[in-house]
Amino acid sequence: MDRHDEQVTPGAGGAAAGAQQAPGARPRTLLLVDDEQNIVSALKRLLRRDQYHILTAGSGQEGMEVLASNVVDVIVSDQRMPGMLGADFLRKAKLLYPQTIRIMLSGYTELQAVTDAVNEGAIFKFLTKPWEDQQLREHIAEAFRLKGIDDDNVRLNQQLREANLALAAANAAMQALVRQQQHQISRDEVSLGIARELLQFLPLPVIGLDDEGMIAFINVAAATLFERGAALLGNEAVLALPHLFRGQEAPGATSAQYLAAIDGQPYAVAIYPMGAHSQSRGSLVTLSRCGAVS
Repeated sequence: MDRHDEQVTPGAGGAAAGAQQAPGARPRTLLLVDDEQNIVSALKRLLRRDQYHILTAGSGQEGMEVLASNVVDVIVSDQRMPGMLGADFLRKAKLLYPQTIRIMLSGYTELQAVTDAVNEGAIFKFLTKPWEDQQLREHIAEAFRLKGIDDDNVRLNQQLREANLALAAANAAMQALVRQQQHQISRDEVSLGIARELLQFLPLPVIGLDDEGMIAFINVAAATLFERGAALLGNEAVLALPHLFRGQEAPGATSAQYLAAIDGQPYAVAIYPMGAHSQSRGSLVTLSRCGAVS
């Protein structure tokens, strides 16, 4: 018997055992394998109303050829066929096309061969000839429902794998960014430490103010000059050093240069607002001894 490919359409009779197919979905494909043409014709007439895409083959070898060139969901195979028993055909189909749901429909109940195939998972159901029409339709519809669930699980697992890969890539990119930022922070901390050390040991008195005019830094030369430098930290500059800042409300808001007397000695005071070339805030005050105060 030649292989046959037929798209069946719903009949005018009662409700179909097969569920309605979503528009645009791949056809639900059923492969009938039997060497008796009258059996194949009867099955096709019975299943015509259930909207299956039906393929046929007259032997196990022909069935393997059909499987090699078509995506098949459910297989219904006879047992006694020339060249290859149905159990051997379904066993081979399970090995090569494990996504198929396999049913044996046979008038021969060779118990050992069928039992072995069932135990190996090669056969989903064993049905006997002659069949009861509605029962057979329901068994095949159940097979397609299980195939749909399997397909959904495969699709969901694939989506999960893709999501996990995307998440892993995002995590790797984030970790690389964090490492880069940590490296930059370390470099900035080293640079800041060097700058603080340089300022600390400059022979020139230096005072650092935050953006609210509080004393945030004072180097060794400035601490020595004011003799109570440790107590200056955290204090408001205009209150702690009124003779230096001439009562300014917010020293360092703008650049300023002027002379001030400290312990009777004249000093040039220079105030430099921070942040022009960095994200720093506040101001830096330097004092340098000069001639007599005017």
